[in-house]
Amino acid sequence: MLKYRTRVIICVFLFVLISVNVSYAESSPALGGDQAVFSSSQETEDITVDTSGVSGEKWSLPSVSAHSAILMDAVTGDILYNRDGYKQRPPASTTKILTAIVALEMANLDEVSTISEKTDRVGESSIYLNRGNKIKLGELIEGALVKSGNDACAAIAEQTAGSIEEFAELMNEKAISLGAYRSNFVNPHGLPDKSHYSTAYDLAVIARYAMNNPVFSKIVGQKISTINFEQPQKSEIFKNTNKLLWNYPLADGVKTGTTNAAGKCLVASASKEGRRLICVVLNAPDRFGDAARLMEWGFSRTAIVSIGKKGDFVGYYPGYGEKIPAVLQRDITLCLEKSKMKDLITEQEYLGKISLPIKAGEILGNYRVMIGDAMIEKIPLESSGDYNGGPADISGTVKSIVNRFMDLLDKKG
Repeated sequence: MLKYRTRVIICVFLFVLISVNVSYAESSPALGGDQAVFSSSQETEDITVDTSGVSGEKWSLPSVSAHSAILMDAVTGDILYNRDGYKQRPPASTTKILTAIVALEMANLDEVSTISEKTDRVGESSIYLNRGNKIKLGELIEGALVKSGNDACAAIAEQTAGSIEEFAELMNEKAISLGAYRSNFVNPHGLPDKSHYSTAYDLAVIARYAMNNPVFSKIVGQKISTINFEQPQKSEIFKNTNKLLWNYPLADGVKTGTTNAAGKCLVASASKEGRRLICVVLNAPDRFGDAARLMEWGFSRTAIVSIGKKGDFVGYYPGYGEKIPAVLQRDITLCLEKSKMKDLITEQEYLGKISLPIKAGEILGNYRVMIGDAMIEKIPLESSGDYNGGPADISGTVKSIVNRFMDLLDKKG
């Protein structure tokens, strides 16, 4: 009888407490617990696909002569084709892509450089600089990228960093910051040196970054360039060494390279309907043909898929009704084979029993993008706002407190 009266008193007391504080119940946290996984799957809807050139033909790889080759989607960074793309090789004059972007970001294009005797002595490909000539840095960069002038690169290094050695340090710092970890540069022009090397992948990473610079992309897209000297006052007209600009209508850059050690090399860019591909072929007897075939293959057989944007609502975190909206933490944009679009699905995967309060931005689980059974992307799901709890959320807590208190009375009784 005593236990019954005690239970009644406790329940009445707790009921009064809840009634009095119901307006404040939103701040009452629920008990935490072990994490579990809840998931729901659905066919992806509202997908935007570039379907230009869709073909029902069997998926096949293009013929490539290059010893190393990479095809990269410039929007997503996805690798569409890879043949020994991570193997270290001499990059020859494709080095000048990095030289140009370092100079563009660190110096003023209107700075006037006075050509040194050391620069005058740099051999092979040249824009015909002589000791004592004066020329603006912007003209040197154009001469390096269009005519592939080694003398222009030496002048850029001296003007920007004081010496070739110090400029090479800046080049390596920039390469590492971009994710080109398998490269080492000891000069700005790419003339042979056993310590000067890169990979097709690293060069694609560097070119992808460089093409986002409007000054750089304008220069490398030119078929013909006029270089103006300050002293003596004269102009030199040069034809771009990148023949892909003439041979492939979609081409808009980037840079050739040729030495005996490196063979024929090319870093190329092409754009179609707002999409850009970056292609790198190293030691490629048919470098322009390789690049054109890879680009055409990439545009016709792959597509950009926009699955969702940062902040898009995908569902509610389970257990609290429609109280905690789950949203995408970032955009989801993928480059996929068009033939696999039909197999694309998404899957929501939630963490279990997250303790209240839940704050805006707190991770609730993951949004998984699948092709069949293979996961190709996983994006965190986060809470779109704060949620501290409500009366329904504390009912379980009250019941738990009563039961624990009665268990304690039983043990003492």
